[in-house]
Amino acid sequence: MDSMRKKEKDQHGGCTTQFCFFCAMKEPDSFKRRATLATCFKQMPLRDDQENVLVLSSLWHVAMTHPDDHEFPNLGIFECMARLIHKGIKDQNSRWLQKHQNIYIPYYAAHVIGSYTMNRVHFATMAAESGVIPPLIELLRGKMSWVEQRVAVRALGHLASYEKTFKLVADYEEEMVRLAMEVASTCVNVVYDSFVGVKDKRKRPKYHCDLLTRGVGGLEMENSKAEEWASQLQCWSLYILNCFACKQRPLAMKLICKQEFLIELCRMWGGLLLANHASPAGIGLIRILCYSKYGRRKVAESKEVIECLCNLSRSSDDWQYMGIDCLLLLLKDKDTRYKVLDISALFLIDLVELKSLGDHRSNLGETIAKVLLLDYKQRENETFDELWSLIERSKKERVMLPEIWEERRMLVDLIKQEANHLFCKGEVEEAVVKYSEALALCPISLRKERMMLYSNRAQCELLLKDPDSAIRDTTRALCLSRPANSHVKSLWRRSQAYDMKGLTRESLMDSVMFINGYCIKSEKSSSRRVNIPYYAASRMISKQMDATWIFATAARSAMATGQVKMVQESSESNKGNNEGGNQKKQENHEEMMKILMENTGLSTIFEEPYYGKGGK
Repeated sequence: MDSMRKKEKDQHGGCTTQFCFFCAMKEPDSFKRRATLATCFKQMPLRDDQENVLVLSSLWHVAMTHPDDHEFPNLGIFECMARLIHKGIKDQNSRWLQKHQNIYIPYYAAHVIGSYTMNRVHFATMAAESGVIPPLIELLRGKMSWVEQRVAVRALGHLASYEKTFKLVADYEEEMVRLAMEVASTCVNVVYDSFVGVKDKRKRPKYHCDLLTRGVGGLEMENSKAEEWASQLQCWSLYILNCFACKQRPLAMKLICKQEFLIELCRMWGGLLLANHASPAGIGLIRILCYSKYGRRKVAESKEVIECLCNLSRSSDDWQYMGIDCLLLLLKDKDTRYKVLDISALFLIDLVELKSLGDHRSNLGETIAKVLLLDYKQRENETFDELWSLIERSKKERVMLPEIWEERRMLVDLIKQEANHLFCKGEVEEAVVKYSEALALCPISLRKERMMLYSNRAQCELLLKDPDSAIRDTTRALCLSRPANSHVKSLWRRSQAYDMKGLTRESLMDSVMFINGYCIKSEKSSSRRVNIPYYAASRMISKQMDATWIFATAARSAMATGQVKMVQESSESNKGNNEGGNQKKQENHEEMMKILMENTGLSTIFEEPYYGKGGK
């Protein structure tokens, strides 16, 4: 027996483990290699081997780098991963998870399933039939932690995206939809409270830190990766809901369309808010809902959701076109049109001269105008009169004689110069009147000239503390710019107007777009590097980044809770003092409110806007 073990040890480089994964990978005979690997996958969940975590780490790496390779899926890897997850969940209270770093195994196992099912429906079918769905749902329930939830929801999302495997996922429809809604709504707070908000690194779960940074990062990298993973956890949860919403399944639609959750979705938008530029997050789900009659009816019933869609429709957010699409879908439906028309028309009318929006849509402004005027004859008001007047004026100018057109252009230029002079003298209200006069005369086809007039009038409106008018005029200027949303002065002015109204995310997006445009313009005009202006980089960007940080609300809530507790304790300590007790309580209440207000991150709406040189 000893001689046989020695011979086996010599053949496998010193390894005496039966059905060793690493030895099997080195086996030159493909038949023996596959047979040993298949046995290895069957035996792994039954063994208490300290090499298991190393095997899972290697499988994770293979699945990430070669997700389309058929070898491991054909040899039973999915059943092995399902059994390992089940073992980790079942044995949480035993010592198995605490031995040999087995705590990492459920995470790696769920990640392996998600990686192999990402691209291939055949692999997804094999995984579902191997029984991976029940243990993944156990992780989604939070049986371990948010780290395992993240990879479980990723894998379940892939399985739900294929027609062949959706039926198997839909067997758990009600619970899965409820869980995905709960995770999407709470995961940011959970990640902050259990990890990012824990300042003492020694109190953070070590295996979480290791998974986030692979053991080569400090506190800053851990927080950065946790922010990224929280964003992914939220977006992948919403992706599962998208899969059910696309099928328009009655039960799922009823759950998703609850008013509280629809309002919550508005806070889950993508772009900079979630540090995830590849996912439209909550707005993507709202758009899916708007493709169904039931979804449109529920969305139209929420004033908060409509207001968010309106703000998005005229922002410079990457998902602006989705906000426009949602509003157009609601306006085309006769059952929802009049529920949203009055508010949405005020926003959409600013976009009627939008030629295109990136690669997503051409002649977008024309489509918006047609939808708004569907029943103009029956429902005339000032908003639609303005739109109709613009269309009629454009038709008349097409047959205008060239000499009259040129005379009009020169007159507009003179009025503009007069308006600029009034502005420089500080006669802002008079300047607004002159800019309006110039806009009324300026030919529709002179898009660049009208863009500058709108933008200059918006600067005056900022001085007059009229952010709503400034947003309208800068939006119209940005629609006239080529490409859309590229006029840097209008972006900066609208960013200030949004800030005055407390719309922090919209202000941030415009500030970022302004910075990008400013740098591009500077590079074209000079070969020398141009520094970002202090007023943009420091005052606005920093302020709005703090306000829209993914953990901003969770951090303020945690701080407020801690400070309120401190104030309450102070109040309790003075309970015994009857004389002057009421006055002391009032002082404590005022102190508590002061603390809360100082930490809410409210916009400084009375902050003096920037009036730099060349502003006009």
